[in-house]
Amino acid sequence: MSADLRTIITAIGNGDDVPDRASATAAGVPQTRLHIDGAWVNAQDGGLLPVIDPATGADIVEVSEARASDVDRAVTAARRAFDDGPWSELTPVERSRVLWRIAELIDARRDEFARLVTLEHGKPYKQALAADVAGAIAMFEYFAGMATQLNGRKVSLTFSNDFHAYTEMVPHGVCGLIVPWNYPLSAPAWKLAPALAAGNTVVLKPAEATPLTALLLAEVCIEAGLPAGVLNVVPGYGPTAGAALAGHPGVDKVSFTGSTTTGRAIAAAALENFQRLTLELGGKSPNIILDDADLDEAVIGAALGVFSNMGEQCVAGTRLYVHEPVYEEVLERFAGLAAQLPVGDGFAPDTVIGPLVSAEHRARVAGYVDAGISDGARVMSGGQPIDGEGNYFQPTVFADATSQMSILREEIFGPVVVVTPFSDLDQVAGMANDSPYGLAAGIWTQSLSTAHLLGRRLRAGIVWVNCYGVFDPGLPFGGFKRSGWGREMGTEVIQEYTETRSTAIRLR
Repeated sequence: MSADLRTIITAIGNGDDVPDRASATAAGVPQTRLHIDGAWVNAQDGGLLPVIDPATGADIVEVSEARASDVDRAVTAARRAFDDGPWSELTPVERSRVLWRIAELIDARRDEFARLVTLEHGKPYKQALAADVAGAIAMFEYFAGMATQLNGRKVSLTFSNDFHAYTEMVPHGVCGLIVPWNYPLSAPAWKLAPALAAGNTVVLKPAEATPLTALLLAEVCIEAGLPAGVLNVVPGYGPTAGAALAGHPGVDKVSFTGSTTTGRAIAAAALENFQRLTLELGGKSPNIILDDADLDEAVIGAALGVFSNMGEQCVAGTRLYVHEPVYEEVLERFAGLAAQLPVGDGFAPDTVIGPLVSAEHRARVAGYVDAGISDGARVMSGGQPIDGEGNYFQPTVFADATSQMSILREEIFGPVVVVTPFSDLDQVAGMANDSPYGLAAGIWTQSLSTAHLLGRRLRAGIVWVNCYGVFDPGLPFGGFKRSGWGREMGTEVIQEYTETRSTAIRLR
């Protein structure tokens, strides 16, 4: 085993403490019904949503499928909980204690959460623990503290001293949170923790492919003391449940993470009622290796940046730009490393890359790879679905692609990367910015000056230098251009879940 591969397996692979598939499957699933107004209820029309194991193609279980009438019940409950219930009236410290307790309970059930994430999404168990579970715990802990920091300011009016004027940060009311399938626990936590910290009530629609983790999260929130109606969970399909939530007149704020195409539809629906809106959308992120970079770190970091989570992440560094003096070396090493990455069941101890989330999504990824080959790009590694049960696809490395090929311009959302040479900083800045997206970017260099000079020219919401995919609850995240509106995490996200109210009191 090469040193590079050993590092990758240590960083994003599995290990000896991974539960075997038989025991993971036998452990069963949590509630399979909708969670509305503090109760577990069936969908009004009795509809059911199949949850499919991406590693085998077999049905795991069926959950209740929410449609418009169920969403309406959930919004009504959330509205009542906000207007009449205790949540928005609790003190910041009281809200903080509940959020901290949610974090503690997720930690206490971390193995159960990780098992569910791997079962319904497919990612390796260790990645589920490190990204989803640890990420969710950190979010609830961080925003437990933030709940006590919602401060306004005193304002000195310019025309008179006869007024006491101040601002307040007040919750929107009912928030509709629509999350994707690629991070079944951390994606809901990114939105739910700040929304609750600010005093809002919530209707959460998890992705139809991965509802089980969100239902277990609801169970934990009940145990932590969240009052009835504050959190409602309505699994369902985007065109039915998602559209009903985004366009519901009783929803004050919509936060959506997903594709740019769906985000455009969400924005149109929200416009009807002038709901506040946050959109975290697609990406086609550049990752840039300079000739003075530590190539050992850069090659491993670039592999982590595109192949972790099977490439099913909006920030994936799918456009790898390499300085011409080291291009051939990096290309050879990178393609060789990709060819060695163990692909398999997320419950297998040596797996680094699990199955893609669904057969339909694997077919979509395969279509992009076939288009790249037809357009004349050269496959350096991978390029094929893996035969047999499950939605497996080889880690794929392309070279010799042109800027107009779909593999360089469109978000594939799979383990596919294009490696391209560049000659100087001016050229690579132009190449990196030649995209409708502007979510993330990476730079690998030992020159502090180069890092700053190049970083300030990149049209991206987050830039990583000599690292890739670093997230923290305190670090704002979001994109430029078609990558979305607004920010997740950091103090900035609180602005997404509050309104500013100004008050002026005449003193005499």
